[in-house]
Amino acid sequence: MYHPDDINTEKEQKRVRIMKKLLALVLAAGMVFSMTACGSTSDTVSDASSAGTEDSVGSAEAEETSSDSDRDLAYITEKGSLVVGVTDFEPMDYLDEDGNWIGFDADMATAFAESLGVKVEFVEIDWDNKILELNNKSIDCVWNGMTLTDEVTSSMECSNAYSSNSQVVVLSADVADQYTDLDSLADLTFAVESGSAGEAAAEDNGLSYTSVSSQASALMEIAAGTSDAAIIDLLMAEAMVGEGTSYDNLTTGLVLVDEEYGVGFRQGSDLVTLLNEFFEQSYDDGTMTEIAAEYGIEDSIIAQ
Repeated sequence: MYHPDDINTEKEQKRVRIMKKLLALVLAAGMVFSMTACGSTSDTVSDASSAGTEDSVGSAEAEETSSDSDRDLAYITEKGSLVVGVTDFEPMDYLDEDGNWIGFDADMATAFAESLGVKVEFVEIDWDNKILELNNKSIDCVWNGMTLTDEVTSSMECSNAYSSNSQVVVLSADVADQYTDLDSLADLTFAVESGSAGEAAAEDNGLSYTSVSSQASALMEIAAGTSDAAIIDLLMAEAMVGEGTSYDNLTTGLVLVDEEYGVGFRQGSDLVTLLNEFFEQSYDDGTMTEIAAEYGIEDSIIAQ
């Protein structure tokens, strides 16, 4: 927790007040979650024991189809941490001047972990390997402005959508007026994050592209002149390009596809239901929207 004397900016003071409000909201809920989860685990063990007594074959089959991810709450509670896979993606997850992960997703993940009685740990991942990292238990969830694509929803247990977004073309402001429809993009070379929705948009529209390690790297490709344009998330583009940013000579252009964000857990994870309940409570209380406003994305929040 921050100490008020350590906070030197009005923005940080506001962020801390919001976080305290959210943590207060979920404290009681976290106790209920833990009690419910313990009861569910106990009931499962009891049922399995009874089944074993009555029918050993049935018990063996139940054990065979059981998954570790069914007990994710018990797993993270035992180790005392929720490990969140992220990339450098402002305004969702990014590092502040002190090297701490902040952003809308980072703040929400921190509060969710607190509601479960564990600490949060952020691990920067290769976005292209997010499913592998999750299944190998290198991380416990992917919470990083993740688009709910068919690949994602078929490979992970996903939360309800919490934010809307788009994949948008980013290019030099000097030439943006020349590229206002799909046909005009045909001669451009694009930089996209490997394994991202931006890469999928480039493929679906038959555009020439180079895959890079992150959306931030895609912007650097334009600045370096090695790519003509990039396809990245609109929320990131609004935070990273244009007047007052490091890329003030770049601008957003054509929107290629609309999408929604969700959080991904291992298939069958019992954490999904708890997160959806957490989303509902923080939305109803107004805290989710308040945190979103702190990062300038309040208009994208989806009602829970």
